[in-house]
Amino acid sequence: MNRIDRLLAIALTLQSRKYTSAEVLSERFGMSVRTVYRDLKALDEIGIPIGFESNKGYYIMQGYFLPPVMFSTEEANALVLVESIVERFTDKSIRRHYHSALNKVKSVLKHQQKEHVEHLEEKVVTSASCPNHNFEYLAEIQTSITNQTILQLHYQNAGQEGSLREIEPIGMIFYSMAWHVIGWCWLRNEYRDFKVARILKLQNTYKAFRKANHQHLNDYIKQQQIKMVLT
Repeated sequence: MNRIDRLLAIALTLQSRKYTSAEVLSERFGMSVRTVYRDLKALDEIGIPIGFESNKGYYIMQGYFLPPVMFSTEEANALVLVESIVERFTDKSIRRHYHSALNKVKSVLKHQQKEHVEHLEEKVVTSASCPNHNFEYLAEIQTSITNQTILQLHYQNAGQEGSLREIEPIGMIFYSMAWHVIGWCWLRNEYRDFKVARILKLQNTYKAFRKANHQHLNDYIKQQQIKMVLT
């Protein structure tokens, strides 16, 4: 990647996130932190207003937007490949949002690129043995995680026993060919793993989390891995 392309990529990265540290940019673009500082200074010198907040990172000042970016054929192809995965490994809500987003991408492609994308769509399929999730909860769970609002679940466990739960979700995990939401359960007063396919009904209460200082999802995963080793 030449420097012009790298500067544009850095600017797009900053625009796509609230804060980005120099270390994250260094790792993402395979360069030293010192080079990151030089590139950020160069962006500022050409008129892109970059701010910095201690302990959080760099950001593009509110109100400034880069002009629309054209997609390369390879980028569009990557999205088509992901579409086949989305079809089989997500639920109706995510599929609906993804198709909407992909159509917006396709609308800005050049005519020849559209032909290539349409041709590729016919050539990429996933195995019929993959699960097809017919529920519509993943998008609402994502909204709850993002806004830190409590979810109310009518949940059925592996033993077919039903219960009403209020949870504060800290993240989602895909394993054993199924989606799981991890959250603080007020019924059990501990973090629990809920298989999304066993949720009979889900409602976002839009009430703010009551518990402070939630565990990080990665820490929860590590604890579960340790438990598996010890048992």
